[in-house]
Amino acid sequence: MKKLIVSERGRLRDFTDDHYAQGSFAFSRLLREKDVRVNGKKTGENVMLEAGDEVAYYTTLKEEARPFYGVLYEDENVLFADKYAGVNSEALFCTLAEAYGARPVHRLDRNTCGVMAFARNDGAERALAAAFKERRAVKIYEAVCFHPFKKPADVLTAYLVKDAAAARVRVYAEPRKGAEKIVTEYFGAENAGELARVHVRLHSGKTHQIRAHLAFIGHPVAGDEKYGDEALNKKYALKRHILVAKELSFSFTGMLSYLNGKTFTSSFSAQFPKNEK
Repeated sequence: MKKLIVSERGRLRDFTDDHYAQGSFAFSRLLREKDVRVNGKKTGENVMLEAGDEVAYYTTLKEEARPFYGVLYEDENVLFADKYAGVNSEALFCTLAEAYGARPVHRLDRNTCGVMAFARNDGAERALAAAFKERRAVKIYEAVCFHPFKKPADVLTAYLVKDAAAARVRVYAEPRKGAEKIVTEYFGAENAGELARVHVRLHSGKTHQIRAHLAFIGHPVAGDEKYGDEALNKKYALKRHILVAKELSFSFTGMLSYLNGKTFTSSFSAQFPKNEK
């Protein structure tokens, strides 16, 4: 059983997704069997929570033991974690803050798995934040996309507008008001019928950049329900996009320079779907 205190108003589902990964995985069962209590009262609905409410999750031992991250590297300054797909970054933030005193400096989308960096003190937090801001962090992703690539590698430039109200972004070929320039490099394209696996390097890090930019050039990430191909997702029975934050490396100055030359690599890989529906 896990008890948590609510800090701000919001729905039970959103609170669970952001604070308790195992509870998020088991959420449907917890509601169905009324194994969630809010202020001591059982509920089977996605109720509204208020600041100060106590939420108790009666998860099973098996559910509580379900893994949702691995530690790739840690020392007194930093921690690199391998996030599982289907886990909100915020839930991982909460867990690692409690277990390691780790502080987040970036995030991944819920359904993107892979490497994330965390700081364990003020100096490391400043150094990591500066490395990301100054583009001294090299981020390599793996993705499975629909439709074969004509070129094995390319550097793509476009312009991205964030639509906060719709929780999505839009990509354009030419500059326009409110748009930010994005640069996305792909390489090592491996075509397999109507699917292709590529490595992607971000030269700018904007919301949904990889998924939106690849969809814009006609290669939506397989399983992407926001920017993807609905018919092909259905054909391959995909409910989650196939995208992995595979590698992370840095060019540091100062206190974290001992990490230069190290590459932190996810245990996950972007795998082709095995069977069509």
